[in-house]
Amino acid sequence: MKKLLSVILGFTLATPVLANEVSFEQYVEGLKQQARQEGISEQILTEAFDGVEYKPRAVVADRNQPEKKLTLDEYIPRAVPDWKVKQAQELYDEHYDELQRIGKQYGVQPRFIVALWGVESNFGRHMGNYSVIDALSTMAYEGRREAFFRKEAMAALQILEQGHISADKMKGSWAGAMGQCQFMPSSFLSFAADGDGDGKKDIWGTKADVFASTANYLSSSGWDDKFTWGRQVKIPHGFEHDLQGREADKGKLLQEWSKLGVTRYDGKPLPKLDNDIKAWLIMPDDESGRIYLVYNNYNVLMKWNRSYYFALAVSHLADRIKF
Repeated sequence: MKKLLSVILGFTLATPVLANEVSFEQYVEGLKQQARQEGISEQILTEAFDGVEYKPRAVVADRNQPEKKLTLDEYIPRAVPDWKVKQAQELYDEHYDELQRIGKQYGVQPRFIVALWGVESNFGRHMGNYSVIDALSTMAYEGRREAFFRKEAMAALQILEQGHISADKMKGSWAGAMGQCQFMPSSFLSFAADGDGDGKKDIWGTKADVFASTANYLSSSGWDDKFTWGRQVKIPHGFEHDLQGREADKGKLLQEWSKLGVTRYDGKPLPKLDNDIKAWLIMPDDESGRIYLVYNNYNVLMKWNRSYYFALAVSHLADRIKF
């Protein structure tokens, strides 16, 4: 009863709320009260929550994410089919000048900007059609990850308050990932950039802003454009598997990996660099599958999305973009 009253009175909840304890409408009133306390104006609250709806499809999507694990040999051709490579190259050429300008500004190779664009939203074609406020309110109310989604809802309201997009145009995925680069609202606040100088950060409809925001995320997360992401390799028979992994203490210089018998995928020696680079050995599918040496740029991609497969799909597409 105490929890119910706290929501009705509009206080922020510290513990998850089960759907059967309060109504969705009562929960939304709690969100509004928290937003007021965080400085969101009544005008934005009215616009954001006008007609807000509980979206059961979002909850279903969250609870029924695919469980079958594909191997990389199965996943990569699906995530990066030839038609997507062709489109990536065409769009790279079409936006070449803009990509070069933004890439130079942020210190990020343009091919990685285009690759993230392609893998995240199929170059802006698949951004999701959920109202971001509806989706985040629903997921917070559902309760499984209430603190996370409640925080993202507050971030979304801040974006509206700043005037980058209107509430009716703030569309995204069932989880609230937004725009052509699929930023969560908190990532938008941290990394979204104004690529065309119009004073707004429009990751939904302005490609320059999409490119600049993507590049700013990577740059701010430790990207180094003097290097690529890594390479597929082979390991010798009897290789010590405890050496694999992305923990900081498992990184070794390329020549150290060479001494352990690691070679390029074609069997040739690893490159000898004047300034050797630290790399980590990963086996997403164990020794029976693809094996890679990855550099710190790959670790940056893992900050974007903590999936080995996602980061490898982006890397693979970037490698296939000719420049």
